[in-house]
Amino acid sequence: MLTPWEFFTDLTNPLLVFLPKALLVAVVCSMVAGVIGSHVVLRGMAFIGDAVAHSVFPGLAVAFLLQGSLLLGGTVAGLVTAVLVAIVSQNRRLKEDSVIGILFAGAFALGIVIISRAPGYAGSLQQFLFGSITGITTDDIVIVCVGGALILLAERALHKELVTVGLDRETARATHMPVFALDLVLYVLVTLTVVMSVQVIGNVLVLALLVTPASTARMLTNRLSTMMLLAPIIGAVCALVGLYLSWSVDLPAGGTIVLVSTVVFLLSWLLAPKHGLLGAWLRRRAA
Repeated sequence: MLTPWEFFTDLTNPLLVFLPKALLVAVVCSMVAGVIGSHVVLRGMAFIGDAVAHSVFPGLAVAFLLQGSLLLGGTVAGLVTAVLVAIVSQNRRLKEDSVIGILFAGAFALGIVIISRAPGYAGSLQQFLFGSITGITTDDIVIVCVGGALILLAERALHKELVTVGLDRETARATHMPVFALDLVLYVLVTLTVVMSVQVIGNVLVLALLVTPASTARMLTNRLSTMMLLAPIIGAVCALVGLYLSWSVDLPAGGTIVLVSTVVFLLSWLLAPKHGLLGAWLRRRAA
């Protein structure tokens, strides 16, 4: 296993130029996902994150077949699904989780059918499902950094409104906030974050990038502002440690990053001072 210093040496090795690119993209995607994921966790809408992750798949498959931009294809497919979820969910006959389940299953199935028509079907499917972080290009870095900055700027501009709708929808409606439009904005931000992160961690695991660091931060603090600061930091650190372990032990990068995030969450679940299992046990014992 490589030492941290040896890993740093590899990062600066001109023959391994893909490695610092992979690290930069992993950290940026994790930080953006931490911020947007805080809203996902706050609203208890992890299912929509999973739905969007699956719904971008047909767009990626079409773009791959046409040799076009994967980012553009995934974004279009994700946005179409997000808009459909927001619109169809307005019909109170069906609950939102039912609508999401129907649409994401259909979208994912469509993606599988489309990608099966491509040459090298098995390899292409594996790349989409589990990520291809070592194939990051300079163009990908530019797109991720610019896209990530725009996502964070949009979140910051609408932060107060998004939090208000997330905490109390009825109050938001009573104060004449455009609840439907804000829901749509959040779906769009989740979609863009998912599309950005697919190359890093894959279609199957991308939900963990949204939910796990934000949930870990939720265990550590009661303040939303602190949570939204901690979540991207936790995500970035997990991406760094995960990529280091992946490179050192020759493990899949996406899966390793998710496992590191999961271990950190479990530690916070056990050891968090106020909300952890051990803290609760100690308080009961003291009482």
